[in-house]
Amino acid sequence: MLAGMVSRAIQPLFEKLARQYPVVTLTGPRQSGKTTLARTVFPELPYITLEDPDVRRFALEDPRGFFANLQDGAILDEIQRAPELTSYLQGLVDEDSRPGRYILTGSQQFELMRGVTQSLAGRTAVLRLLPFTAGEVIRLNPLAEKRSLSQWIQTGFYPRIHDRGLEPAQALGDYFSTYVERDLRQLTAVHDLQRFERFVRLCAGRVGNLLNLSSLANDAGISQPTASAWMDLLQTSFIVHLLPPWFTNTSKRLIKSPKLYFHDVGLACWLLGLREPDQVTRDPLWGGLFENFVVMEAIKDRYNQGENAPVYFYRDATGHEVDLLLPTAGRFRALEIKAGATVNPDYFKTLRQFSRDHPNQMDSGGVLYGGQQNQLRSDWPVWSWQTLFHPPR
Repeated sequence: MLAGMVSRAIQPLFEKLARQYPVVTLTGPRQSGKTTLARTVFPELPYITLEDPDVRRFALEDPRGFFANLQDGAILDEIQRAPELTSYLQGLVDEDSRPGRYILTGSQQFELMRGVTQSLAGRTAVLRLLPFTAGEVIRLNPLAEKRSLSQWIQTGFYPRIHDRGLEPAQALGDYFSTYVERDLRQLTAVHDLQRFERFVRLCAGRVGNLLNLSSLANDAGISQPTASAWMDLLQTSFIVHLLPPWFTNTSKRLIKSPKLYFHDVGLACWLLGLREPDQVTRDPLWGGLFENFVVMEAIKDRYNQGENAPVYFYRDATGHEVDLLLPTAGRFRALEIKAGATVNPDYFKTLRQFSRDHPNQMDSGGVLYGGQQNQLRSDWPVWSWQTLFHPPR
């Protein structure tokens, strides 16, 4: 079964926006299913990939001639390979603003979004497609619901692994060498690939922790400006996600550093050398990997619903931390994430603390844990990680 036969959760929003805007831009990591989704939803549009050197040369050398062949629209794949084309698109859609005319896809946020924001502001909707959600994996393969938590985390969520039944360790290793290194070499001169790979592995070793660029640079043997530039590249290529802290202007004592996660938890496992599911639960970073899994499922769900308001974590200077704050109607739904399979009374401490310290910000809250059973406690509900298969609206 191909990924295109799985109805992606973002598809209704994609179709809706294509009825409203002349251009829809679909961005996200390589191998997250952007091309498959675009060609599934718009089979009547010509498909043009700017990865093809001959096509790219034609588009860059003669953009007017290139678009003369595409007057009724097209899917333009990997548009960041020719970002100058967005300037010509502006004129085309201003002359003919039929909705759903052009679909742009790209896997490098900076190059893609620079062209979009400069040339297509107000003319395009922008969507972010991340790898499969847990629910999408189960729609593809209902038997996946029987997998252990460690299997889910070690496998990750890149569609090719699931729709082709690939061995995760091999596929993730190929992904890193084929896409990550190539993409980053296109964006900048990473001269020392061995040191860069060490840097990325060190990032995986900090999953779920506060980002300390100075410490990361020291451990990688590079300067702090280089570490900052490489971190920007990892964000640009949808490899890492930095979760910002929430604080108010008057919150002097709150932590201001972001927390480090990977867009795909399976890739983090591969970088850590975890090749089998039973290695994952024994690893000292088990809690951080579980947290990574849950945080990214929440972010995927929001992107798929068209929610672009950022999500946060909260931590004060005394160490009280709420793992995830989800905006809802001007307030927050607070979520504590615990990998343990048994509910511990300590799981609720920071929810109580946040509720006391910020009563006007708290809408609701609860604990999501590594156990099997949902529980209705007197103060806070407790949800099994399996709730992620069918997240509530």
